[in-house]
Amino acid sequence: MPQIKFDFRSDTVTKPSAAMRAAMAEAEVGDDVMGDDPSVRRLEAMLAEQAGKEAGLFFPSGTQSNLAAIMAHCGRGDEYIVGQQAHTYRWEQGGAAVLGSVQPQPLPHQSDGSLLLSDIADAIKPDDIHFARSRLLALENTVGGQVLSLDYMAAATELARDRGLDCHLDGARAFNAAIALGVPLAAVTAPFDTVSICLSKGLGAPVGSVLVGDKARILAARRIRKALGGGMRQAGVIAAGGIYALEHNVARLADDHALAQRLAAGLAVYPALKIVPVPQTNIVFVDIDEPVRADFTRHLVEAGVGFAALYGGKRHRWVTHLDVDQETVDGALAVVERFFARR
Repeated sequence: MPQIKFDFRSDTVTKPSAAMRAAMAEAEVGDDVMGDDPSVRRLEAMLAEQAGKEAGLFFPSGTQSNLAAIMAHCGRGDEYIVGQQAHTYRWEQGGAAVLGSVQPQPLPHQSDGSLLLSDIADAIKPDDIHFARSRLLALENTVGGQVLSLDYMAAATELARDRGLDCHLDGARAFNAAIALGVPLAAVTAPFDTVSICLSKGLGAPVGSVLVGDKARILAARRIRKALGGGMRQAGVIAAGGIYALEHNVARLADDHALAQRLAAGLAVYPALKIVPVPQTNIVFVDIDEPVRADFTRHLVEAGVGFAALYGGKRHRWVTHLDVDQETVDGALAVVERFFARR
């Protein structure tokens, strides 16, 4: 396979900077399972404070963080309501059902990434022995790079609570949502009981997510984390990367969003490429017309452009991130231009 020169596969491909590596090397550490790691405790407290929550819990991955949150809200035979394309439902191997015996109730997304309030209301089961017990509404922000509005999140969570449900946010890219909305992180996380926030995407840390919420729920999640194999020892070495990310890499997410706009505008020049939808954050989806699809995809790969091919190659996903700059975007667009210049 050709070497990737322009890497838009995901914002998970970022590598820690020299300064972040230095912070990790110098981190004060202890046994986190025993509660002795000061760097982990600092990271958890920092993110909880920024999210406006009582407590935080450090996880090796967002998948594990989301799963522990769902299991902290729901017991065996309970149900959570979630989007059909949501990460917790589609991309996390059905962990809630497989490991938590929690039934997902997936709903279709609207074009803006939201779930219809009427669909949510209709999906909540009555108190009847024939049905799983509806216990949780799980939203995602951003979802496919799109930003759910503050008004929508407030309305959806209010509906859920009026019907007796808790609310969880998969906020893997919650900081991207906050930057796009021009609000503090706490404004995005406020309506939710628990929020999972990833450090290893746009923030550029090498590993980890933090689950934030009230003390009781985080205590329950800590117990579940142990059962899921997520207890770590001298984890301050990696927590320090997250601390550095929170201190240095949040505001610069706006640069990723601007580069995604530049990339989308450059791709949209060609009639065979359709940008759907217009990017709001750092993710660009491109639909490729069938007559050029196979040749275009092959050309990009051979020229060293990394991207994610979806739906059998009908759609490409390009993600801007910490290790993508204007030169990277323009270099990839030059590869695209060469393809169409000879047709």
